[in-house]
Amino acid sequence: MKGSVRRWLAAIALCVPSLAQADIIIGSWNIQNLGWNNDKRFDKVAHVAGHFDIVAIQELMNEEALVQVEAEVEAISGEEWSSMASHALGRSTYREHYGFLWRDAAVSYDSGAVVYIDSRDVFAREPFSAQFRSDRTGQAFALANVHITYGSSIGDRLPEIEALASYWQWLEDVYPGTPRLLAGDFNLRPSHDGWAPLRGVGAIPAITDGATTLGITDGVWSNLYDNIWKTPGKLTITDRGIVRFSELFEADHVTARGIISDHAPVWIALGNAQLQLTAFDGLEYEAANDPVYCIDLNDATADQLTELPNVGPVRAAQIIDMRPWDRVQSLIRVSGLGAASVGAIEESGLVCP
Repeated sequence: MKGSVRRWLAAIALCVPSLAQADIIIGSWNIQNLGWNNDKRFDKVAHVAGHFDIVAIQELMNEEALVQVEAEVEAISGEEWSSMASHALGRSTYREHYGFLWRDAAVSYDSGAVVYIDSRDVFAREPFSAQFRSDRTGQAFALANVHITYGSSIGDRLPEIEALASYWQWLEDVYPGTPRLLAGDFNLRPSHDGWAPLRGVGAIPAITDGATTLGITDGVWSNLYDNIWKTPGKLTITDRGIVRFSELFEADHVTARGIISDHAPVWIALGNAQLQLTAFDGLEYEAANDPVYCIDLNDATADQLTELPNVGPVRAAQIIDMRPWDRVQSLIRVSGLGAASVGAIEESGLVCP
């Protein structure tokens, strides 16, 4: 190849933006009331957390619980891990911490651990963030951690969701030039119109299919509330998913909710990293890791029921009042739902079999 041609190709390459590789797996997990006296199985929590190189944790009720999980995951993995937690956050007597837990051989804390300065006092629990670095590639990234308030309706959640757009831009100021990731339990599906402000500043969700909360019926998963938001084109995300952790222990949903969590962790793989799920008995787990989302007529909340065609808040309340339901076709008993409307609900494929 002529030297002038090589120089020309090199100049073109410099003009083309490249994706950053980190070769690590990043998770996010709401570990229900971690640290309360609630029969939590820390060894099983640690087994799940140990699948990731770094995990953002929500609903951490005290810092001692994070230290205990760290000790358990070190015992299981035979590796050294580190952790950090925010101070207690909340407007009332109910307060939570945010936590980060990471594998020392893969990730290092870099700088800038900070709780958001929420001058408008929008967030019940202000987000917590820090800059980390992949020890495998040297790639830096900012990871933010948030738990959006649940409230009594979707309307209670929207002010915090909308405020995430300003927070996203604030992260750019705090970690200039560093790829940003916003992990957490958002209590809102990513397709909702309330995300328009965050999408408007360039963020998109990594997880768009599946469900992340355990219903009380085995095999039933509800609500895609947990996610990791990112800026397109900044990091090489090669895989993503939801860990259906109850199946790693062959536990029914009621048991899994009681001793581990009512939320499943979500994750993204960066670069060449690959997630291999391992059952608690040490055997590799070959099943798919993305739960199929469906709406259980006998278990769903009113918000979930309104995702069905022709079902608004009033009809959702009727469906709840008229439980139990044995089949979709029986919905014709609900006031205003004729055969065509019930047929549309059945054809949507959203109702659990």
